[in-house]
Amino acid sequence: MSALTPREIVEALDKHIVGQDEAKRKVAIALRNRWRRQQLPEALRDEVAPKNIIMIGPTGVGKTEVARRLSKLAEAPFVKVEASKFTEVGYVGRDCESMIRELTEVGVKMVKEEMQREVEGAARARAEQRLLDLLLPPQPSGPQKVFRPGDPAGGDEGPARNLESDPETRTREILLKKLRAGELDSREVEVTVTDTGNTSMMQVFGASGMEEMGVNIQEMLGRMMPRKSKRRKVSVAEARKILEQEAVQELIDMDSVTPRAVDRVENSGIVFLDEIDKIAGRGNQSHGPDVSREGVQRDILPIVEGSTVITKYGPVRTDHILFIAAGAFHVAKVSDLIPELQGRFPIRVELENLGKEDFVRILREPQCSLIKQYQSMMETEGVTLQFDDDAIDAIAEFCQRVNEETENIGARRLHTILENLLEDISFAAPERAGDQVRVDAAMVRERLAGKVEDQDLSRYIL
Repeated sequence: MSALTPREIVEALDKHIVGQDEAKRKVAIALRNRWRRQQLPEALRDEVAPKNIIMIGPTGVGKTEVARRLSKLAEAPFVKVEASKFTEVGYVGRDCESMIRELTEVGVKMVKEEMQREVEGAARARAEQRLLDLLLPPQPSGPQKVFRPGDPAGGDEGPARNLESDPETRTREILLKKLRAGELDSREVEVTVTDTGNTSMMQVFGASGMEEMGVNIQEMLGRMMPRKSKRRKVSVAEARKILEQEAVQELIDMDSVTPRAVDRVENSGIVFLDEIDKIAGRGNQSHGPDVSREGVQRDILPIVEGSTVITKYGPVRTDHILFIAAGAFHVAKVSDLIPELQGRFPIRVELENLGKEDFVRILREPQCSLIKQYQSMMETEGVTLQFDDDAIDAIAEFCQRVNEETENIGARRLHTILENLLEDISFAAPERAGDQVRVDAAMVRERLAGKVEDQDLSRYIL
C-alpha cells in the first residue's frame, strides 16, 4: 500500500482534477488512515473501521475521477458500480454481493500482473530455449554402452562432452544472438498450441443467473471438457509470444496468487457506489418503487457494515473495504437513506459546481487535458493544432452558458463543445498533413454561436 502523506495525495490529485479541494482532503485522509491502520498491532488493527465517504454533487464535477485516481495512487483494487443496477423490479438487476466478487476479480488480475512482471525475465529465457530447440533440434547422442560389472570401461555413459568446443553449443549461441537481434523473426517454426474450442455453448450457462452461487459455470465446464492441442506453423516473432505466455503460466503459482489477492481486497479494496441517490426513498412514502429502493439499501447495508462474501477464490471479508458513495441528490436527500446506511458513511462532502474559471483550468492545467489530447490526436495526422488564450476563454464561456440554459452536466459539456468546434478539422486532417491550424476566439464564436443561440437545438447538440 502506498505510504503517501495526505498533502502528497492532494498534490497528486491536483495534477488530474481541478478544484474540489475539500473532497481531495477528505479522501486523502481516508487513504492515509488505511496506511496508519496497517502499522497498528494486530489486535487493534481489526477494531479500526474504515471511514466511508459520501460525495454530494451534480454530474460532471469530478466525483468518479477523484475515486478512480485515488485507487491508482493506493495501487488498490477498485471497482465502480451503479446502485441503480440493483433496483430492477422482479430482481432482474444484479445481486448486491456481485460488487465484491467483481472487486476480487480485479484484485486477482492485479496480483497476476505483478507476478508476471516478476517472472518476465525467466519466462523470456525459457521461451528462447524452446525456440532454439525448434530452430535447431538437439542432436541424438551416440550409441549407449552396455553396462558390464566386470568391465571398468563398460559404463553406460559415453565420454564427457567439451561444451566449449561442441559445435552444437556454438551454433546455439550464434542462433541466440540472431534471435535476440530479431534477425530470425520472419522464419517459420511449428509450435504446439492448446485449442480452447467453441465456448459459445458454455457462455449460455455462465450468465448472471448463477451469480449468487459464486460459481463460474463457464470455467467449470471448460475444465471438464478435454483440451485439444494442435500443431501450427507460425513466424518466430509470433512463436516467441506464444511460448512466453506459456512460460509465464508455468512460472506463476496460482496457489500464492489467490491469498495475496484476497488479502489486498480485504485491506485495500475500494468500492465506488455511484448513483446512491437513486435508491433513496422519497420522503415518507412506503409504497410503489420505494419499497424496492429500501430493499436494495438493506441488501447493501451488511456488505458496507462488514460481512463475508463467498467468491470462487474463497470467502472475502468486507469489514475493511473502503466504500465511497456518490450522488447528485437533486430530488432525494441524504437523510432519505435508511438511518443504518447513513451511519456507515460518516464522512460527507459536497462538491462545488464548476464555473467558467474552472473550465479554463480544466482545459489547460491537467497532465492529460482535453486540449493536449486533441493536439496529440492531430499530430498523428501531421497537423499542428494551436489554441489561443482567448479561444480557451470563449470555449469555457460557452460551456458555462449552455450548462446554465440546459441541463448542467459539468465538465462533460467540454467534450461535446470541442467535438463540434473541431469537427471540420478532424474530418479533413488526413488531407492537411503539414498544416498549422490556429483556433482563436473568432473561430469559436463562428462555430458555436448559432447552435448555442437556439436553446431547443442545443438540448440535442450541446
